[in-house]
Amino acid sequence: MATLTVPQSIPSPTEDSEQLRNAFKGWGTNEGLIISILAHRNAAQRKLIRQTYAETYGEDLLQSLDKELSSDFEGIVLLWTLDPAERDALLANEATRKWTSNNRVILEIACTRSSHDLLLVRQAYHARFKRSLEEDVAAHTTGDFRKLLVPLVSSYRYEGPEVNVTLAKSEAKILHNNISEKAYNHDEIIRILTTRSKTQLNATFNHYNNEFGNAITKDLKADPEDDFLAAVRTTIKCLLTPEKYFEKVLRLAINKLGTDEWALTRVVATRAEVDMKQIKEEYYRRNSVPLDHAIKGDTSGDYEAMLLALIGA
Repeated sequence: MATLTVPQSIPSPTEDSEQLRNAFKGWGTNEGLIISILAHRNAAQRKLIRQTYAETYGEDLLQSLDKELSSDFEGIVLLWTLDPAERDALLANEATRKWTSNNRVILEIACTRSSHDLLLVRQAYHARFKRSLEEDVAAHTTGDFRKLLVPLVSSYRYEGPEVNVTLAKSEAKILHNNISEKAYNHDEIIRILTTRSKTQLNATFNHYNNEFGNAITKDLKADPEDDFLAAVRTTIKCLLTPEKYFEKVLRLAINKLGTDEWALTRVVATRAEVDMKQIKEEYYRRNSVPLDHAIKGDTSGDYEAMLLALIGA
């Protein structure tokens, strides 16, 4: 459930390309025109605009935008204009190169995208970096993190509604036994988290809660200082309640001393066409402030205008 607003009748990619070219002409760039076009076109439409623009003017639209724009506004426009799989491949590559134990972007991509979308990300990664996402994740991580992240980025989960209740009960027990023994990196925990469908995991965690009286995420908070435990909790949150995960990323990005523009940019650009409606609802529920008000209070200018257009404000 996205909140991206696409007009009923949209101009042809040729007209859009022409208008964008006009926005770059003359003394100053017409940022308003850029926002009015790109912020109101879906992924398929933006792809056609990029193709048409390149054929007409012999230059990638991204290069033109890069020359004309600057700072946070440039960041959001460039990220948004990319094809979603290409965008995720770039974000994942950057995350592997700057890997730290609290860098959640790889987990985010591996767990909140559909199996098909994650496959497209891996293909885009191959095409762009001439390596696999799996090998880069493996090369930049060690120990328990590598053990969790490599199968997560390689996974192709079943996406359907079927649930095996017997399996959910037995795997809830396996999880509980290992968590009770603080064997958080146990092969069985990793196998269950990295292979089961999201619906199956949901059933398993419900059984866990009913049978053992605690939500699994609560039991995984036993050691708040443990970075690997935090990663396991993030995995579960991203798999089952992405809107809660992204709400928290936005809340921390906006409520920091000084905005974390990169986190704000990343979440808005990657979720505007996916589940921004639920994220906005969750944000309001959690903070009693609409997300657009929070963004207005924390950003300004063209950057603010682009963010607001993308969240459908």
